[in-house]
Amino acid sequence: MISETMQKALLNQLNDEFYSAYLYLAMSAYCAHIDFSGAATWLKRQYDEEQLHATRIYNYLVDQGAHVELKQIVQPPSEFGTILDVFRSSLKHEQTMTGKLNNLSDQALKEKDHATYNLLQWFVNEQVEEEATVSEIISKLKLVKEDGYGLLMIDNELGSRPAPAPVP
Repeated sequence: MISETMQKALLNQLNDEFYSAYLYLAMSAYCAHIDFSGAATWLKRQYDEEQLHATRIYNYLVDQGAHVELKQIVQPPSEFGTILDVFRSSLKHEQTMTGKLNNLSDQALKEKDHATYNLLQWFVNEQVEEEATVSEIISKLKLVKEDGYGLLMIDNELGSRPAPAPVP
């Protein structure tokens, strides 16, 4: 049985995951607007993945018999600057999410809630991949600077990102 404290914390994380999805959709729309269609596709895939993350938490809460109450989602920004700025914003956001998930994992251990801890370890491991992927994109963007051909190549590469697998 999940504690009320953990339930509330997971409901907050659920809201954070929905915000993440919303943020990535805003980033995708922005990139489409500034004619980086590959980046827009990559960020739309990230939106899809964040939706799946939220679904994973939602399903867990339902399975634990929690009363799921959805909260309002904060409006994300609509302007992000350069394409490099977009991905820097993404990395900063992912680092914030990593911190939140680490704190939740600590709380689950403190409460000796091994089922929730197990769920959260999936997210903690996912965050390592998320940060590494975005860091790699930032490195490539820094390398090419404002070179149009280099930006075109990176944008094309970003556009080839496959859709995420559904939640098991």
